[in-house]
Amino acid sequence: MTGDKPTGVLAVLRQTPAPVRYLLGGMLINQVGAFIQTFLILYLTFRGSSVGFAGISLAAYSVGSIFGAMLGGELAHRFGGRATIVAAMTCAAPLVASVPMAAEAPAVLLVVVALSGLSIQAYRPAAAVLLAEFMPEQHKVMGFSMMRIALNIGAAVAPLLAAVLIQIDWDLLFWLDGGTAALWALLAFMRLPKPTATAHRTEPGGTAGPAMTARAVYGTLVRDTRFLCYLVAGMFGMIVYAGSVAVLPLNIVAADYPVSLYSTVLVTSSIVLITCELKITTYIVRIPKFLAGLFGNLVTGLGFVCYGLLSTHSFFVIAGALLTVSGLMIHGPSTAAHPATFPVELRSRYIATKETLSGLAATIGPVLGLYIWSEHGGSAFWTMCALLSVIAGTMHIYGLRQPPSTPDPEAVPEPDSMVDTEPEIQPETLGERR
Repeated sequence: MTGDKPTGVLAVLRQTPAPVRYLLGGMLINQVGAFIQTFLILYLTFRGSSVGFAGISLAAYSVGSIFGAMLGGELAHRFGGRATIVAAMTCAAPLVASVPMAAEAPAVLLVVVALSGLSIQAYRPAAAVLLAEFMPEQHKVMGFSMMRIALNIGAAVAPLLAAVLIQIDWDLLFWLDGGTAALWALLAFMRLPKPTATAHRTEPGGTAGPAMTARAVYGTLVRDTRFLCYLVAGMFGMIVYAGSVAVLPLNIVAADYPVSLYSTVLVTSSIVLITCELKITTYIVRIPKFLAGLFGNLVTGLGFVCYGLLSTHSFFVIAGALLTVSGLMIHGPSTAAHPATFPVELRSRYIATKETLSGLAATIGPVLGLYIWSEHGGSAFWTMCALLSVIAGTMHIYGLRQPPSTPDPEAVPEPDSMVDTEPEIQPETLGERR
């Protein structure tokens, strides 16, 4: 039909505004050099530090990240996403690059690492706010899917690059990490548009909303039972995901499989996610968000069930990886985009709260997972993961579901019913939720 708006992957990419392309490009560049969290423990033990101190250093980074997400949301609300990204990355660049020098003094290193985590994580809420502001409403979920893919491409390239740099000099990891952060700050400063005086308090195409204090926004949030349910579901999902990342390689080795099997799992998962998520998202946006949240978590739960059977045959390891990544592709874009559908005066702080709790859950997950695995075995751990996935999916039925009188702002009509008009923006009704 001539009046139809295409919703295929290529059509959405063509309709993506230039600021979003620069935003995603900057996040990709930054992620390619994101070595500090992944390689900090290995780096410190290589330099002769104890495993205990290396673990404390990583914990300091995690604590900084948790506070950084909340700080980033507040800065984005007050000063706009562009200014927040520029400031956060400008601070992160010298901090990360100075890790090799700070490593000479343990107390100094802990401070530098904590501040690095705070600075690096502060840009994430601001990036989500900008994506929500610039991406057309009907493609917002696709936009968050593209953001996830940009981060995953960077995460796939980073270890390959690190393997080369380590052969030359371990310090190069942190110097390059600082360099990519500086490049991201420069790109944001040069290419992301400057906000107007009311841009961060104005809906696209609308008028400025009433100013709300932080106390008022968070007061609204704690009374928003649907959003709280969504937050708890997201925490459960992140706890089991982060825990599974820590436990799976140990479980594979304990089951007498070669370490190369875990590498196969990582490569397979990355390829499937990078190549398939956008296409899958074009179908997922046609169903209500709560169904995407439910089905995605149920599929992920089946993946964890397969991991529980990995000791019987290596087939279950690959099957589990395919199912878990499929579940992430089904629910990830819709659940990630959910806070961006709220009114603009709430959006940045809702996004920051989601990011903060995701960071907390990502810190809890490995500790809890390793404890359960070491004390009760792999079967107990994978059973817990499967059950929490089912609970998270069930909670999304309430947390992501629109009240009957409120249309879903992200629902994309079938092609036959699509007309060449802009959809009316319908923010999430208050009293509702990586």
